[in-house]
Amino acid sequence: MKVILSVAVIAALGLTSCKNETKKEIETPTTEMPKEMAYTDISFGVRGNCGMCKNTIEKAVNSVEGVASANWDVDKKKIDVSFDESKTDAMAIHKAIAASGYDTEKVAGSEEAYKELQGCCQYDHEMMMNQSGDKKEEGHSNHDH
Repeated sequence: MKVILSVAVIAALGLTSCKNETKKEIETPTTEMPKEMAYTDISFGVRGNCGMCKNTIEKAVNSVEGVASANWDVDKKKIDVSFDESKTDAMAIHKAIAASGYDTEKVAGSEEAYKELQGCCQYDHEMMMNQSGDKKEEGHSNHDH
């Protein structure tokens, strides 16, 4: 009888401790959520021409760890980025865009990547960036490949 009682007590303790560990694992992510919600927002100029440029630029930015969102405005030649400063910084975002072939306000685009861009995406290296958006360029502003 003592053996059966001992086995029952050990089994009960084992199940109780497993149950508590499971609760701890589930509760941990919810306590860390507020830290992840603190994002830094930046905007800066990026040269490009069309909807295909938009896709490439935003894909490059979103590939950077810690980036929450990216939106490049075709008309203004400006990108708005929201990111977690504990995981990345603005210069890493500039470099990711440049690696995809596009010039930013701080980093020139990779010439090799630029040469691989579609013809409509090969922008003028002297074009204005970070514009107010009052003046619309003709040709590629509504162009989405």
